[in-house]
Order: sequence, then structure tokens, then C-alpha cells
Amino acid sequence: MSSTERALKGAAEAIEHIEGICFKTGPPRWIGAELEWTTHRAGDPAAYLRPAELSAALGGHAPASLGNPEPEPLPAGGTVTVEPGGQVEISSAPAESLVALHAAVSADHAHLAGLLARSGIELGERGIDPQRQPRRILETPRYAAMERSFDHAGRTMMGSTAGLQVCLDAGESGSVAVRWAALHEFGPPLVALFANSRRHAGRDTGWASARMAAWYGIDRRRTAPALNGGHDPAKDWARYALDAPLLCVRRDGDDWDAPPGFTFADWLADSGPIGRAPTEADLDYHLNTLFPPVRPRGYLEVRYLDTQPGDEWIAPVAVVAALMADDTITGRAREIAAPAADRWQQAARDGLGDAVVHAAAAGLAELACENFGRTGLAEPVREMIFAGISRRLRTRTGVEGSAR
Repeated sequence: MSSTERALKGAAEAIEHIEGICFKTGPPRWIGAELEWTTHRAGDPAAYLRPAELSAALGGHAPASLGNPEPEPLPAGGTVTVEPGGQVEISSAPAESLVALHAAVSADHAHLAGLLARSGIELGERGIDPQRQPRRILETPRYAAMERSFDHAGRTMMGSTAGLQVCLDAGESGSVAVRWAALHEFGPPLVALFANSRRHAGRDTGWASARMAAWYGIDRRRTAPALNGGHDPAKDWARYALDAPLLCVRRDGDDWDAPPGFTFADWLADSGPIGRAPTEADLDYHLNTLFPPVRPRGYLEVRYLDTQPGDEWIAPVAVVAALMADDTITGRAREIAAPAADRWQQAARDGLGDAVVHAAAAGLAELACENFGRTGLAEPVREMIFAGISRRLRTRTGVEGSAR
């Protein structure tokens, strides 16, 4: 029996496992990105797509969730996944520089958009579906259990939202806590600066980032920041994970429902409601059903950014990379972000209209732009990023409200 199939002996063993896999230390070297888009039929963006349409359009790149057992990577190494509402996502291969990441993701993005366009499908440009109510189009035991577990906000998240994720190394053992805390503290200003999801299902939601509003409506034991003082991120994350309720339990057959409110710690203490004790594989699966704004997966995954229009995805990625470039810059950025570091809801609702958040966003943007030269990005790319950020700050809107 492999270690992943062996039953965990208790909470201490589970915590040890989590601490061992979620924060891999070493010199910061790699950067990655995950880009997600809603998908729409060209000429009729309010129509719902069918899984077969996406599968045919993606061809060999279609993921397992669409019935392809051996998906092919995109030309620059990215992989394609399809989310419950038909959102399509590229997960980049790790890159050793922002320049390499930009080149790879741009190539994969263009290839994906071309494939879909040939089948009459367009990628959306917002962080939430502007036209349609949420509807799950994929039939898998996991997604069915999630849908039954969630209320309206969770179903909106599943079926309507599209995010942009930045993935960074956790860093050396002595700097992990600082990097972990910094990425949280930058959250509210960057949520506001890159908010791009005000309209959903044909109406103005009143939120600059309605995508984040959907996340806020889900059980906070699964979606709240996992930062708890920040001094020992691994222990904080382990406790967060054990205290979170199960979203689903893998079983033979189609019924993956979990007992309502039953946490992983509950399962470790009493296997009766599930019928068996949890294994390391169950714990690993559970970790992937937790959705805090920053999630440790060996590396640090920034999850609080809305998707951006077209090639503008590089702007938030470059800002995060610049602010995390070295300890001195990160320290200065934390000072700038501090007044707004807890204003998650204000940032998502009011965006740059919140004066405290606006001041922090402007300060972080200025610091990032001062250091863009170190990223190696070509000057036209840097100028595009700078122009977009300046426009948003000047008009106090995110992407969606800015003049285009």
C-alpha cells in the first residue's frame, strides 16, 4: 500500500504532511501564471455552450474533464483545463523570468484563441460573465457535489467567474513568512487596481469586483485569508485546512457528497460518517478544495486578481513580480500597503473609489513601475502596462470602467 493510500493516524500526522508539501523553500527562481476566461459563442455571447463544442474546438488539448484521457500541452508548454461553467484556463509551465513567461503565455494564449475562433467561440474579457446567469455544463462527481454544497454565491463562482493567478516560489526558509504576509497585504490594493467584473448576467452588481463578491459569499472557512499572524505560515495553513469543511469525498460512483459542515479534523477524529478513515490522498484532494486569496501549493499562488482583457494579463503579473523582486522592494511595498491591508471587502466593492485603498494602490503601482526595468520586459510592453495603470488610477476605476 502506498503512503497516499494509507490511513492517516491522526491530526499530528496530517499537520506534518501539510507542512511538508505546502511550502517548498529555496531561492526564488520560478514564476508562473494561470489565465482563465469565460467562453462565448461568437455573435451570441449570451448563449450557453455545450461541452461537445468546447471539446471539438480544443481537439487534442481538451482536458480529462471533457473526456480526453491524454491531453496535449499547448505549443509553449501550458496546459488547458475547463471549469464547471465552461470557462477555459491556461496553466503556464514555470518560467525562470518574467520575459520568458510573457513569451510563453502570449504564444499559448494566441494559439488557444485561434483554435476556439475557428469553431466560432470567443474568450471573454471580464472576471465574471457579463451576460449569463451561472450554469454548470460539466458533469463530474466533484462538480455535482460542489454545486449541491454551495448556495448561490458558490454556484456563481463555479459557473460565472474567471480569475488570473500568479505563482511564485515561497522563498528561502528565512523569508517565507515575509513573502507570505506581503502577498496578502498587497491583496486589497491590487484587487481594486485590477478589478474587472462589475456587470454580471446583464446587470450592474454595484461591486467593482463581483467575482470577489462571489468568493466572499462562500463559507469563510474555505475562502478567508489563511494569514494568522504570519509568523509560521505552515502551521497556520495546516490548522486552516483541518478546520475547513469537506467539500466532497471521492468514492466509487457518482455520489461524492460530504456530510454538511464536517471538517477534515472531524474526519480524522471520527470516520463513521464517511465509512472509512482519511488517507494522504484524501488530504491532498481536500487541500485543492480550499480557495483562500493566497494558497500555498509548494509555491505561493495569488488568487485574488480578476482576469484581464486580451494581452493586458501581463500588467498584474508584472506588478506582483516587481513588488516581490527583492527584500528591500517588498519591505517598502508592505509599508505602502499596510493602511489598506485589511480592506478586502471595501476594495472589491468600491474599488479605487475607496480613498485608503486608492492611496495604497497608487503607491504600489508607482513602486512597481519604478522597478519594471529590472523585469527585462520590452519597452513597449512596459509602456502598455504603465499607460493602463495610469488610466485606472486617474479615473478611479478598474479595467472595466476605464475608457478603452
